[in-house]
Amino acid sequence: PIRRFVVADRSMEPTLVAGQGLVGLRWWPAREGQLRCVEHPERPGFWLVKRVASVAAHGTMRVTSDNRGVPTVDSRQFGAVPVPGTYRVIVRIPLRWM
Repeated sequence: PIRRFVVADRSMEPTLVAGQGLVGLRWWPAREGQLRCVEHPERPGFWLVKRVASVAAHGTMRVTSDNRGVPTVDSRQFGAVPVPGTYRVIVRIPLRWM
């Protein structure tokens, strides 16, 4: 239920920066505004960290990038993603500790 991730690009700046570590928990319910790690729906095994924009009653959510100034991939391209199987970011590891 716990997994580590590393931010790979600038899509979530200034909230998260490339190289920063994250720790996620799998079983927390999704809520608007949360940071969540989601598997890319068209690239199995490739994970994205995004902000929850909205949660639907039928168990899906729309996720978006914080930094609109760089090319990003989020629900605007691939639509809503299922909440089950995603991780809520619970710890952001400062870059200086990585």
